[in-house]
Amino acid sequence: MSRIGNKPIVVPDGVEVKIDGHVVTVKGPKGTISKEFHKNIDVKMENNTITLTRCDDEPANRGLHGLTRTLINNMIEGTTKEFTRQLEINGVGYRAQKSGTKLVLTLGYSHPIEMEAPEGITYEVPNPNTIIVRGIDKELVGQTAAVIRTKRPPEVYRGKGIKYAEEVIRRKEGKAGKK
Repeated sequence: MSRIGNKPIVVPDGVEVKIDGHVVTVKGPKGTISKEFHKNIDVKMENNTITLTRCDDEPANRGLHGLTRTLINNMIEGTTKEFTRQLEINGVGYRAQKSGTKLVLTLGYSHPIEMEAPEGITYEVPNPNTIIVRGIDKELVGQTAAVIRTKRPPEVYRGKGIKYAEEVIRRKEGKAGKK
């Protein structure tokens, strides 16, 4: 029995949900998002409440039950308030700046790295050492932030690189601390 999958999803005011077979489309004040879900999970809407049922108790279907519920809930939450992911840049001379829809990163390489924002994603650079990724699709926001982080992951000796704001880097001592 899936505890998460059996919880009903309450649709807030100002959000439209359309269910067409296994395709769920959510339209809210921030935008529209649509996803297709597995055929073994039935999605039904009654009186501004979405309920999910699975066809049988196979282990794969039990996992899909909770996953589908969470994905639909994230779609509703994203269209009412955007998801954000904040990144911090540490290092001498490392910085970010925004030019149009592009993010320009100076990370100690011989050239600046330019990243175009995917559709549905916006970048904010409140200061040269902070990047905020915004969007209505939680999966796309997380993936975009992860791609930015891969351009210069934090290193453990000096802590230089791009890290998530809530991430803690465990520092190593290095050669001199061995004695």
